[in-house]
Amino acid sequence: MTTTASVHTTITRIQSGKQTGESCSPELVKSPWAFDLQAPSYGPGASMADRLPPTAPRQELLPEEYRTASDAEIHARILTAKAALGDRVVTLGHFYQRDEVVQYADFIGDSFQLANAAKAKPEAEAIVFCGVHFMAETADIVSAPEQVVILPNLAAGCSMADMADSDSVEECWEQLADLYGTQPGADGRVPVIPVTYMNSSAELKAFCGRNGGIVCTSSNAETVLKWAFERGQRVLFFPDQHLGRNTAKAMGVPLEEMPLWNSRRPLGGQTPETLDAAKVILWNGFCSVHKRFTVAQIEKARAEYPEVRVIVHPECPMAIVDAADEYGSTDYITKAIAAAPDGSVFAIGTEINLVQRLAAEYPQHTIFCLDPVVCPCSTMYRIHPSYIAWVLEGLVAGEVRNQISVPASVAEPARVAVERMLAARPDTTMAS
Repeated sequence: MTTTASVHTTITRIQSGKQTGESCSPELVKSPWAFDLQAPSYGPGASMADRLPPTAPRQELLPEEYRTASDAEIHARILTAKAALGDRVVTLGHFYQRDEVVQYADFIGDSFQLANAAKAKPEAEAIVFCGVHFMAETADIVSAPEQVVILPNLAAGCSMADMADSDSVEECWEQLADLYGTQPGADGRVPVIPVTYMNSSAELKAFCGRNGGIVCTSSNAETVLKWAFERGQRVLFFPDQHLGRNTAKAMGVPLEEMPLWNSRRPLGGQTPETLDAAKVILWNGFCSVHKRFTVAQIEKARAEYPEVRVIVHPECPMAIVDAADEYGSTDYITKAIAAAPDGSVFAIGTEINLVQRLAAEYPQHTIFCLDPVVCPCSTMYRIHPSYIAWVLEGLVAGEVRNQISVPASVAEPARVAVERMLAARPDTTMAS
């Protein structure tokens, strides 16, 4: 049970007074099932103040035998179930999962890497995806039809993905069509191309597939935007405004040509003139984990460590990205640390589970999170080993629990948008 970088242990020690520090919620010490039957919410952590859609999936209460079992018993049961299932099941773990979870993963990576891992295991009957809902949907889209994809806790969603729902995007699309028309210009480019971040629902990926659009990751966003500009006069980018803004700005698009669309207001709260001059229309969505980072945190890190190398994720607001030394995907951050000379100092602006794990894996470096308050991703934190034991033992017994199944009517056009992204051939080999 390797948990040397355990964020949960850190939070527990802080709450008990055994370690100095601060966490963003005292409820983080509770087990996830404490929230399964409470009023629907994302749970404690970075997204706890975000609005949960009424249609968000709910998790049934975990059976008592899994809630009351000791950590050692759950560990033994998981290993026994994995041994019994063998190659019939593959377990995937996202970088942002707690250490207590990723120790059971056959593959660890970001959402795009794990989708590829799912696609690369056609012999597995089941894919247990230790991540969040949109990732499991993507795995179902790209995996073989006979494979089942399982999300151990259905309450593991994503507040950013939920900020762009299909009805609101369809309404936006209709308003833009009324404003721009739908016919290509003299150069053959259509008025607008939809681009969705990988961190979005299958329905929005399908929307892009049906409307000439494409999916992007945090590392190939520039390549994808170039693809879109070759085909469209402008881009509608959702759900994360910050990835869209940071990427387009680096490509030379002026900020005044990147209006923000507010789905609660006519024309997104913009004038026809502003939208007509737009190059990138940004959806008003964000990641609550990456919104926690500030320029003041970067300044403090530089004051304490003059040699520090500050790397942040492109989901951070523009001011943070501009103040950092560099920015990149989770895989970029991981590879940068792995390639650094011994004794390097890193201040990292991304989710705390990955940062603490990197600090434990590379003790020759000084690695710390920019945000001194321990505040993990609320929804990643809903996955717990007890849920993994429950779904694995279900498979042993011939029962599929918590299957994520995307209807063919959605999966087929969504796959089109994903395949367009793959065909666009990113400039780097890293994924979001």
